[in-house]
Amino acid sequence: MGHRKHSQPRRGSLGYLPRGRAKSMEARIRSWPEITSEQPKLLGYAGFKVGCIQVVSIDDRDRTPNHGKQLVSLGTVVATPPISVIGIRAYHEDTYGAHALFDVYSTDMPKEVSRIFTIKQKEGTIERAEKLLGKVSELFAIVAVLPKTAGISQKKPYIFEVAVKGGDIKKQFEFLKGLFGKQVKVEEVFELGSSVDVASISKGKGWEGPITRWGVKRKQHKSRKSVRAVGSLGPISPASIMYTVPRAGQRGFHQRVEYNKRIMIMSNTEKSEFKINPSGGFKHYGFVNGDFVVLKGSIPGTYRRLVKFRSQIRNIPSKVLKPNVLEIMT
Repeated sequence: MGHRKHSQPRRGSLGYLPRGRAKSMEARIRSWPEITSEQPKLLGYAGFKVGCIQVVSIDDRDRTPNHGKQLVSLGTVVATPPISVIGIRAYHEDTYGAHALFDVYSTDMPKEVSRIFTIKQKEGTIERAEKLLGKVSELFAIVAVLPKTAGISQKKPYIFEVAVKGGDIKKQFEFLKGLFGKQVKVEEVFELGSSVDVASISKGKGWEGPITRWGVKRKQHKSRKSVRAVGSLGPISPASIMYTVPRAGQRGFHQRVEYNKRIMIMSNTEKSEFKINPSGGFKHYGFVNGDFVVLKGSIPGTYRRLVKFRSQIRNIPSKVLKPNVLEIMT
């Protein structure tokens, strides 16, 4: 019975444990960037993944060998229908963490929201909320996204929180009051050429063995009866298997966040200079009608899946350059 003569780095990252199925089809954003702007603004948005195209653009990155030259890069199309601001949530933070202080909901909201919950609007809710602003540490907008506005047959909307930053709490509250019951478009939240962080639930692959799931090397064909199994599950004593041992299990359908995805195109199918829809529509999706964005590179998730955007939290640039897109190839 042989054994290895040299040590090797472990296979697979332990930073993503447990590799179980996500609890929901909707990803959660747990942290938001801090901005120094005096004017409040929303820091998040949502859309639905459509498919991939090729984007031909001029490389505007300084100090790169291809600066000023044409680049052909992968682009991901995301349908971004308007989101509806249906409420305000305030948090109060103490030594035990953040706690919801009050919720205020609009009387004018999409009827599909009733598929999730119903609101009993009380008189003077806004007035009572204004009296509690002194205790508020954070304000969030409660927004709703309707899949049917993106051409998806799902009737149940997605409802989630979006952080509001900039200015003080009073300015943020007045800003949200102005958006009450209104729709917000993607160009009102993000700027063309800026980068966003993308959170989504990745494609599900089902049950996979340790070779595919962890990247373990196959054994020599003469060594044992098994070839695609781990060589050793651990020592004889203690007689237990540690969590660091690569084992078979679920692969995919995990929540993942991709950082710094640049917005290459932000337009509407009626106004865009580029023909975004291929002949016959996108595979498994169809035709994009309405607002859309094209992000540089790939993003997690499969077609028609909800994708959440957040203002970039890492390596925030001092200025935003608009990309010079020459053409797209569908």
